[in-house]
Amino acid sequence: MKLERIFAVYFSPTGTTDKTVNTLAEALAGKLDLPLERRSFTKPVEREKDYHFTDADLVVVGTPTYAGRVPNKILPDFCSRLHGGGALAVPVVLFGNRNYDHSLAELCAVLEADGFHTVAAGAFVGRHAFTDRLGEGRPDWDDRRELTSFADKIADKVKDLTEIPEPIQVPGDPAGAYYTPKGRDGAPVQFLKAKPKTNLTKCTNCGACARLCPMGAIDPKNVALVPGTCIKCQGCVRKCTKHAKYFDDPAFLSHVAMLEENFTEPKKNEVFL
Repeated sequence: MKLERIFAVYFSPTGTTDKTVNTLAEALAGKLDLPLERRSFTKPVEREKDYHFTDADLVVVGTPTYAGRVPNKILPDFCSRLHGGGALAVPVVLFGNRNYDHSLAELCAVLEADGFHTVAAGAFVGRHAFTDRLGEGRPDWDDRRELTSFADKIADKVKDLTEIPEPIQVPGDPAGAYYTPKGRDGAPVQFLKAKPKTNLTKCTNCGACARLCPMGAIDPKNVALVPGTCIKCQGCVRKCTKHAKYFDDPAFLSHVAMLEENFTEPKKNEVFL
């Protein structure tokens, strides 16, 4: 098999998956001396077109973990828009220092089902979208070294391939149950309808949050309104330069407090070759 291009494809509302996938893809491109092309899959307009690859491509595909799975509102786009055409693939998931559960197995299955051949896979810790206290600063320099080392091993594996390898084996069940969020008392909590609020004193209605929302949920004419589906990615909260966006849903805040009390011990990345 003769590879000609490396691709980085990523859904990354807060930038953590973007950083991780591109670090890995850049290292692979350097190791294999191949050009690198990036394809963001984050904004709604970026998920309106199909992406076709060929057997001359090696594609690093990344997503954050939501409730232990691939984000369910984005999953249909992963299933219908990415077409492998015999390309080699490296599925990558990010998790906010709790667990990646079934997300990596699900992403592997999605890619294999549409013509990709998975040759390696990884689950990496990133700063949790909900709080800085989980995975703060990650991916850090140690993570970057791990990603570079992982790229070296992937490159060694693919450079001399003469036939299609068996799909990579990873933990989890592609159809496994979603993680059930819990509050501080350990009881399940529901915050599916929670949406970001806006501090009108701080907000200048610049529209950045509406432009960056991966669901197109925020009204661009009045950003205090969120008529669309919110996936709680915190992209608007994280990227608002005026710090005007916030969540105040009690169930959501109780869940965040539970995470901060139970999952601050740094987790390790896991890679599969």
